[in-house]
Amino acid sequence: STDTEDPKKWKESKKKSKEVCGYPLSIFFIVVNEFCERFSYYGMRAVLVLYFKYFLQWDDDLATSIYHTFVALCYLTPILGAIVADSWLGKFKTIIYLSIVYAIGQVAMAVSAIHDITDSDRDGTPDNMTFHVVLSMVGLFLIALGTGGIKPCVAAFGGDQFNDKQESQRRTFFSVFYLCINGGSLLSTIITPILRGTQDCGIYSQQKCYPLAFGVPAALMVVALVVFIVGSGMYYKPEPQGNIMLDVCKCIGFAIKNRFRHRSQQYPKRQHWMDWAEEKYDKLLIAQIKMVLKVLFLYIPLPMFWTLFDQKGSRWTLQATTMNGNFGLIVIQPDQMQTVNPILILTLVPIMDSVIYPLIKKCGLNFTPLKRMTVGMFLAALAFVCAGLVQVQIDQTLPTFPSASQSQLKLLNMGSNPVAVKLPGIDQLNLLPAQASDQFFTFDQDRINVSIGSPEVTKIISLAKGQRQTLLIPSALTDEWLLVRETQNHDIRHMRGPIMVKLINTHSDFGQIEPFFYSNYSQVKNGKATFTLRSGSQSCEYSRDFGFGSSYTFFISSTLVFGPNCQDFITAAEDIKPNSVHMALQIPQYFFITAGEVMFSVTGLEFSYSQAPSNMKAVLQAGWLFTVAVGNFIVLIVAEIAKLPEKWAEYILFASLLVAVCIIFSIMAYFYTYIDPAAIEAQFKTKANEDDEDDKNKLQKLEVEMVKRDAISCPDEYGEVKQSKM
Repeated sequence: STDTEDPKKWKESKKKSKEVCGYPLSIFFIVVNEFCERFSYYGMRAVLVLYFKYFLQWDDDLATSIYHTFVALCYLTPILGAIVADSWLGKFKTIIYLSIVYAIGQVAMAVSAIHDITDSDRDGTPDNMTFHVVLSMVGLFLIALGTGGIKPCVAAFGGDQFNDKQESQRRTFFSVFYLCINGGSLLSTIITPILRGTQDCGIYSQQKCYPLAFGVPAALMVVALVVFIVGSGMYYKPEPQGNIMLDVCKCIGFAIKNRFRHRSQQYPKRQHWMDWAEEKYDKLLIAQIKMVLKVLFLYIPLPMFWTLFDQKGSRWTLQATTMNGNFGLIVIQPDQMQTVNPILILTLVPIMDSVIYPLIKKCGLNFTPLKRMTVGMFLAALAFVCAGLVQVQIDQTLPTFPSASQSQLKLLNMGSNPVAVKLPGIDQLNLLPAQASDQFFTFDQDRINVSIGSPEVTKIISLAKGQRQTLLIPSALTDEWLLVRETQNHDIRHMRGPIMVKLINTHSDFGQIEPFFYSNYSQVKNGKATFTLRSGSQSCEYSRDFGFGSSYTFFISSTLVFGPNCQDFITAAEDIKPNSVHMALQIPQYFFITAGEVMFSVTGLEFSYSQAPSNMKAVLQAGWLFTVAVGNFIVLIVAEIAKLPEKWAEYILFASLLVAVCIIFSIMAYFYTYIDPAAIEAQFKTKANEDDEDDKNKLQKLEVEMVKRDAISCPDEYGEVKQSKM
């Protein structure tokens, strides 16, 4: 511990720091800092993939790829943070500097989500999306650098504040510390989706409030930084002591280089390749590295677990956007389903420790840590099988959208008379006034002939590939035929006859709708929405219930009469049906993935700690975090290589890969021999002491021999022999 390394500095620091209930006052600042920082990180991350999809207008695959790239960076940078803190700046300065970088990144994310910055035409959509993309990517990079860099420093810095006589208080601190992590995660994943989904933001046009959803985490990060700085005068700030990870890397590098230099058969083989470092490094250090490498070898299959686990924030959240979140008394947003994970963690950890594991032990089963981790991996695979089954149910209710080589067309008769329509390869359609066709028609061609009326009027219509479109048929067929692009989200749009109206609801102003024209799409909340139609001094209202994921086009008839029955003159075309599969079906997959996390992650950390030498626990912690980063990169690789058109098939693919890795890991675990690092280190220290004692005895014997040998006979000038002693 650092207090024993530098007792004078600790004594001076202790005079500055007051104690409350036996705890240094300084740790309260550290605990509050950690809570705010975790709230900031998990709150931002909860809405991130939906920000990519709905604000930046990325498809599911690109949104998932960028999300996992960000998460991977967050777990790579802790290695950098540990090296900087231990070798250069120290923990305190590292936390301060990287927290500033972190806060700047959060603010950049909040600013990038303000659509009014580039919305010059005030239609609710940014006109310069490049600005928002670049600013958000810079923000995410700074956040990854900040959150990862301070991750290995804050907990260790808190532990530094205790002396040797406060061991029980130190243990309590770490318990409270990790409680703050889960508490911040739980609250933020509840609150930030509410800010995003139930609030509308904008100066000129109202949109989903991503600036507020990112702004609150940014504010919490600023609070975390300020709180940490306020406690500055009370902290014990140990100086950098050198980084053991660098020493380990140098020793391994020397062993590899030395082995390569002596690769000829004339040099005798050594028991372990690390033994080639004995010419330069201490045998105890080499033995400790051997123990670490033994555990790191077991880490090789572990990234596959994180490949599945971290998709709950990407693929599973996107899956929830196609489901119904109405639970009766409350309505759950898609990104709020992630709160099931921390809730189950707080529930399952004590149940596992106090009920499940003791029960298994009573049954006489040797449920070792590696066996627990194997079961945890299998449970994660089972969670993805559940996700695949849920996706099959969802796919049966979703509309069929055009592929990249196809187009889809719907027809809307905006006139007051019925019309007959002929389309290539389709039987004649008869459309009543103010009515739309029942379905979208799919075409492989990008140009089709459409014939309407009697006598027929035929025009060539150019269709956009990969999109849904609606053809607006005017009352006078010689007028312009408008082709309107459809949405694939839960939006609404209004079209109208010859009277100019202004349409307003609580959250959206559709502006003036010109005769025989249409409004822009607008998102509305699920549930009942009321709209007000105005034309001059006249007005009326109509209402409708909206379900999750639905899309509508409302046609305002040319015969509209303002009054209490104006709803009779409005025709609704349901372009996309509401989501019918309930979000409750995701609970089993969250249960299995969380149970797997408890058995895999918690046990894995415990196993790594128990099998690590006393001075290399940080090395294994860095290795553990590195497996998380690799797991997120695997998501990108598998998704790009597989290119499966069906999402359920992708879930089953990931589950199958984890089962295969689980079998490999179980074989590796079977041949693993548990060790006691403390006992091994003690043997080396004992041997070193014995060697020192032997060397001391040999030195004493050598001195005696030298005395005897140097007692030489020297005859003087008189021929007498005198003893001369050196």
